[in-house]
Amino acid sequence: MELSMAIRDRFSKKLNCPQCGNAGFAEASEIDDPRRKHPDFNVDQLPRGFAVQRAANHQESFMIKCECGRKFPFRSLAETAAERR
Repeated sequence: MELSMAIRDRFSKKLNCPQCGNAGFAEASEIDDPRRKHPDFNVDQLPRGFAVQRAANHQESFMIKCECGRKFPFRSLAETAAERR
């Protein structure tokens, strides 16, 4: 049986709280292998004012909490760093 290290795809996403306007860039990563059932999604660093509400294997169910109390899935308030203006 051959074991290989999975390569983690790392990326930045801009977070925007729709309630208070709190914003900043999060550093995230996940395993870059489409054959895996779970990409092992992880937020490696959050900007000030945001915290992890509930960790999950997928961006859609990884929950973030803003210091204002608003809770939301990571993907629902994030845009890729390439979309910065």
